[in-house]
Amino acid sequence: MASQLLDKREVRIRRMFSQIAPWYDFLNHLLSFNIDRRWRERTARLVPPGPAELGPILDLCTGTGDLALTYDRTAQGQVPIIGVDFSHEMLVRAVKKTDLAGASQRLQFVEADAQKLPFPDNTFQLVTISFGLRNVTDTDRGLREMVRVTRPGGRVAILEFSRPQNPVLGRLYGWYFRSVLPLIGQLISRSPESAYRYLPASVLSFPDYEELAKRMQAAGLEHVKYEPFTFGIATLYVGVKPDMLLSAPAAPASTHA
Repeated sequence: MASQLLDKREVRIRRMFSQIAPWYDFLNHLLSFNIDRRWRERTARLVPPGPAELGPILDLCTGTGDLALTYDRTAQGQVPIIGVDFSHEMLVRAVKKTDLAGASQRLQFVEADAQKLPFPDNTFQLVTISFGLRNVTDTDRGLREMVRVTRPGGRVAILEFSRPQNPVLGRLYGWYFRSVLPLIGQLISRSPESAYRYLPASVLSFPDYEELAKRMQAAGLEHVKYEPFTFGIATLYVGVKPDMLLSAPAAPASTHA
């Protein structure tokens, strides 16, 4: 049963997110008690966009475009942003939200796989992904693609769920994630692919903190840092693409972004 829940083949993940697209935003905000909005806003503050001359921003696994729109507001519409997702149904909703926000002239959405990005090397000043890396079939391949399309000196920012290190909070978190969240999520979404049972299973099995930071370094990033949000329920990881292909050995990851 566990292996079936953690089936991350592209066809299954695409189908799963397409099925829950109508409920995706509502359940995200409901099940996180609306904290997910603050996590995205904090990400944009801690890893702010640079001037447009440095290039556009890429938001991978953009879903319905929440982080892309957050960055558009932070950049005051001055930096082009491209959102990528391989679920067409998610992107339809992202386009509608962008139109309502009056940002359709600045934001572009592309249907593509995060493991095979249709962009040239060294294109983006910043590549972001929020709560999507763990859904990429080959995590390391996805990381390498993110690094490939980032310009030298540019940054990669990953916002992902993590496991609280406090034992008491960890037990409470585990109970909520294993029992309450799947029950509510499945009841509302009626996902045939058990999306809201997959969610806790994928989070609890995904590398976090030092382990994920090391994988970012192995993909070619340096100065990798991470900062837990809300007692470690989510964590922001940030790395820099070296200016030179050959750089000094990476320093150990820091816990301060």
